Amino acid sequence: MSDISENSITIEAPFTEVAAVLTELASYPTWSTAIKSVEVQEKDSAGRAIKAKISIDAGVMKDRVILDYDWSKSPNEITFELDDADLLTEMTGAYKLVDNGDDTTTVTYELTVALSMPVPAMMRQKAERATIDLALTQLKAKLEG
Repeated sequence: MSDISENSITIEAPFTEVAAVLTELASYPTWSTAIKSVEVQEKDSAGRAIKAKISIDAGVMKDRVILDYDWSKSPNEITFELDDADLLTEMTGAYKLVDNGDDTTTVTYELTVALSMPVPAMMRQKAERATIDLALTQLKAKLEG
């Protein structure tokens, strides 16, 4: 497994609103420029996606992936892992939410990817960090208007 890249951001929105946006995978393309489409393939008994086909275009990282979602620690943590992809051989990640008690929420996004082709670790980590930073910035913009 590769090293985990991560970053955090504080969003001026209540914890429940942040969790609701992150739970609604099908709406990701409306606020995330890196997510081109989401097709939910399976849902759990609560109506949350547990398997989704996602088209990603994050600059150097372009792929069609099928991700499996784990909601067992929800709403504090939403995790996902790669089921299938065209180019990626690994993609694991998590959104971790902390209610700051003042109608703000700190979101930490962790991401690890591995490609089927050799890529220097420094380049892979730079792409991971750029993907994380963009996702967090766009999530903040979505929630703060």
